[in-house]
Amino acid sequence: MKDLPFIRKDIKRPDPELVRRASRFQAAILADVGGRRGTLDGSIQSRVPGVKVAGPAFTVEVRPGDNLMFHAALALAQPGDVIVVEGKGDLTAALCGTIMVTQAQAIGLAGFVVDAATRDTQEIAVGTFPVFSAGTNPNGPTKSLGGRINWPVTLAGTTINPGDLIVGDDDGVVVVPQENIEQILLLAEQKVQAEAARIAEIGKGNVGAPWLADALVKAGVLKQGDVL
Repeated sequence: MKDLPFIRKDIKRPDPELVRRASRFQAAILADVGGRRGTLDGSIQSRVPGVKVAGPAFTVEVRPGDNLMFHAALALAQPGDVIVVEGKGDLTAALCGTIMVTQAQAIGLAGFVVDAATRDTQEIAVGTFPVFSAGTNPNGPTKSLGGRINWPVTLAGTTINPGDLIVGDDDGVVVVPQENIEQILLLAEQKVQAEAARIAEIGKGNVGAPWLADALVKAGVLKQGDVL
């Protein structure tokens, strides 16, 4: 039996038009219509306030504190890709900083999502390249340990497959499975319209939540017919 390749160069990516459409939505909207699943937990935070990321996942698995395979991913990823690094949540060393961000921008990548530490925090924060990470650390990484590229990875409680759609903003990061993107986008548009209608009603003075009484009855804290 042949050895399985550590590096998979070719992945299926979603249609760029779907990525463009997805970029219009908040991560929270996509998470809600996706069944309140697929989000990375709150440890993964944006390092560039107000900047959003949307693009296909180019996945990388590294050993804790080592960014050799991250550099390999930079050499292979295509414009528009989001490099997603399974760094095991390790915060003892930063896996990227200003130099790698500058390289990624020059290539035309869409962003980084790193389940590990990053550094050069102030420089990154005033830039425009989306970087999401689990923390920061001034310590640099080693560059000597092997890993895998474009295999399924698990970051902050969520499995990500190569080519899945990544959308992130100041709230965090959501993963949309590639096979569900079109359906999720249709549901997202419906939710945006419903929320806009609700906000308009509040603006007219209809401040009550019409669903609340029934929910409280179902939860057992009110009896049928009781009111708050």
